[in-house]
Amino acid sequence: MTRIRYDLPRSGSVRLAVYDVMGREVEMLVNERQAAGSYEAVWDGTRFASGVYFYRLTAEGFNETRKMILIR
Repeated sequence: MTRIRYDLPRSGSVRLAVYDVMGREVEMLVNERQAAGSYEAVWDGTRFASGVYFYRLTAEGFNETRKMILIR
């Protein structure tokens, strides 16, 4: 399991999704409006194969993509 922490300086629509190396969305972790504050989303990779994955956080004009490596 991986914990993804993020902070929102103001309320807004938040989308956090995990993608495989081919760019296919494998899981949606957050897709809702959230108030300003600190948050944590948990990705349970037990049903996925080892390899490289990416998560993308989109929130009110902010986009960030980070790489994760799942090792079993």
